Amino acid sequence: MRKKTHEASTRPRLLVLVDESNIGSSVRTAGRGLDWLKLRDFLAGPDTGRDLIEMVVYAGLPPAIPIWQEERDKKNKFMQWLRSNGFMVVTKDGAPAEEGRYKANVDVMMAIDALELSVEMRPDVVILVTGDADFAYLATKLRRRGIRVEVASVAQNLGNILKSTANEVIDLAPLFRTFEIKNVRDSATPVALRPQQQQQTHRRRRPRFRPHS
Repeated sequence: MRKKTHEASTRPRLLVLVDESNIGSSVRTAGRGLDWLKLRDFLAGPDTGRDLIEMVVYAGLPPAIPIWQEERDKKNKFMQWLRSNGFMVVTKDGAPAEEGRYKANVDVMMAIDALELSVEMRPDVVILVTGDADFAYLATKLRRRGIRVEVASVAQNLGNILKSTANEVIDLAPLFRTFEIKNVRDSATPVALRPQQQQQTHRRRRPRFRPHS
């Protein structure tokens, strides 16, 4: 009989769901550029003692019309960068809004996927990277399934209702302070202005501190 060389991991299985617009807004308010590799390592790196199943990023795209084509191309290029670095990406086409803006709300998609993935992937822990209070009921539903729910956000962007429904809140402010200082507007926001925007740069760096356990 052949001896097994690997045993099944007993570490908690982790699923991370990211509201890209919400986290992007928070980090821009802090005057920083978002380092996605640091964010993933902070929430799901080896030091957390958990096995990452997937980290899924939900993002709105600029409308597929000529006036938005340049920004849409930039956003799609960024989405491809995320995919090439191991993130799962779910996008929604935006619709034109007033005053040169567009809307692309991904909340419903993220909530539905969270429930479906909790059945399909059977995570022990789900981290919701958002401060949007609209996800409070989702947190409650996941906890009813026996799943530990953690919310990762910053205090000024975290709704009290969402905070009260999570098992734990992970403060991202210390992580944000390690990001590169950058005074730019990310074109990836679901409600965005039309002015020209600069491309983000991404550097592979490890955090200098341990994430919340």
